[in-house]
Amino acid sequence: MAFYNDFPEYVPVEEKKRRAAAAVEKLKKKDNKVWPIVISGRMIAATWWGKAWCSNLESYADYSNRIARGRSYVRHGAVLDLQVVQGKVAALVQGSSSKPYKIEVKVTPLSNEMWKSIVKECSGKINSLQELVAGKFPQGLSDLFKTKGTGLFPSPKDIQFSCSCPDYAVMCKHVAAVLYGIGARFDDNAALFFELRTVKMDELITASLAEQSKTMLGKDGRRGRRVMEDGDLAGTFGIDLDMEQEPTRTRAGSSAADAATKPRRGRPPKNKTADVSPRKD
Repeated sequence: MAFYNDFPEYVPVEEKKRRAAAAVEKLKKKDNKVWPIVISGRMIAATWWGKAWCSNLESYADYSNRIARGRSYVRHGAVLDLQVVQGKVAALVQGSSSKPYKIEVKVTPLSNEMWKSIVKECSGKINSLQELVAGKFPQGLSDLFKTKGTGLFPSPKDIQFSCSCPDYAVMCKHVAAVLYGIGARFDDNAALFFELRTVKMDELITASLAEQSKTMLGKDGRRGRRVMEDGDLAGTFGIDLDMEQEPTRTRAGSSAADAATKPRRGRPPKNKTADVSPRKD
């Protein structure tokens, strides 16, 4: 990269994007699992989880003045690859060097006590996995998830990072770009947030639906004050009931239906009269 009067050469935004795209294609020839961060609109993140991640980082004084350095980088496609695994993020960012820088971000797992408390608070308040992923849950849960210190989102002390660039700043622009890129990645897959926090997303759904079932059926497993009709049961749990039941067997082995039609001893069958008139041939 050329320098003029100790300042780096100005590169137009479109040229930065073109260079980043070319770098991605070069990486993909070596590894087809490369997953770049692509920002299509003005916002870095569009979904509830992505926005909440970015706003959480910006809410801390330790990050508010430093993380802004990465906004232009992530928007220009400089985050060539970003992979989330349990409690960790590995990324490649294109900087001034021809070779991309390696960034690693580690997030401290959520404590068991804190996670159990959150799961308990969510009981009966989330209707489906789709709602959780889309962020369509009560405002109370939204506030619970974002509460500093006790919510789902990490504080600066929970985040450790490193970069292979020569910038010795506490947070270089490459790390800042990756932190924003994580929020953008949650737009692609919200489940990765729970992977990063080392908790199981489905536990929230299981606990919530179990509480809803308990409320509908009653603690003793019954409907409560009234017996649930077949149609009501089918509608509530989304199941089809087979209304044709097998006839109940009597002690003699014959079916209840047979017993009902079998004539009693010494009496003609009900609703029938004996034909005693002579036959007319």
